[in-house]
Amino acid sequence: MYTFVEFLQTHPNFYLSLVFLVGLVVGSFLNVVIIRLPKMIERNWQKECCDLLEINNQELSKNEIFNLVSPPSHCPFCKHKIKIIENIPLLSYLFLKRKCSNCNKKISPRYPIIELISALSICIVAHFFGVSLQAFFAIFLTWALIVLSVIDFDTRYLPDDVTLPFLWLGILINLFNIFTDINSSILGAIFGYGILWAVYAVFKLITGKVAMGHGDFKLLAVLGAWFGWQNLLPIIIISSLIGTVVAISLIINKSYDRHKGIPFGPYLAFAGWVSMILGPYMISAYLNAVM
Repeated sequence: MYTFVEFLQTHPNFYLSLVFLVGLVVGSFLNVVIIRLPKMIERNWQKECCDLLEINNQELSKNEIFNLVSPPSHCPFCKHKIKIIENIPLLSYLFLKRKCSNCNKKISPRYPIIELISALSICIVAHFFGVSLQAFFAIFLTWALIVLSVIDFDTRYLPDDVTLPFLWLGILINLFNIFTDINSSILGAIFGYGILWAVYAVFKLITGKVAMGHGDFKLLAVLGAWFGWQNLLPIIIISSLIGTVVAISLIINKSYDRHKGIPFGPYLAFAGWVSMILGPYMISAYLNAVM
């Protein structure tokens, strides 16, 4: 029987086109997650603090539903409910001439940029891994890394709601050797967390300052769980190099704010994504160079 999977395998252009369209649609949803998840976490923190201190917070007591689905997408300025025709990835942004149809306020270009990044990045993943379980899971990890990167950039926070489920998912799928063997996966999670925690502890002991957040430890643990301890060194090197270049550029341009610091999560995420695709080649090149 000629299955849909076989059809995709024999028609790579159709496969990549389909992946691109899915990436655009999911990219639109990623924008919702990026905006709402930090607010949901903050509201939950406020509620827990109020419950602990036995304080009645009238704003939180209204029982207004606020999650990834409700309230429906709307303009942040005039609260105009966005219609389906106004929410088509990329096209609606261009059709509306980058403005809200109701109040004419400019729509941030970040929305279509994230949609495009989502589509292009998973197309690259699909190209490298073909029609496979690796591609399926790698696409979901790619979306998670995009969400984590932008949230960390905005808030300097990497939510456990994303990192912890993907940490366990990485270990689970590697029970079946999807990206690496289970031993390498578990050691990757342990060493991924432990290495950055050690750097954090030593730096704090010497300087009395905090160099990074615990979310960075968990993110590297996620990448270690997915791709094994062997990929941790390339990920750390690539992310450190990118972070150094960005930091130097900000200092030169006098854009560096030492009170806010520089989020490390986006560089870890990008390095992990690169390692996911090129990791075997990088490790092979390194072994050939030293042997």
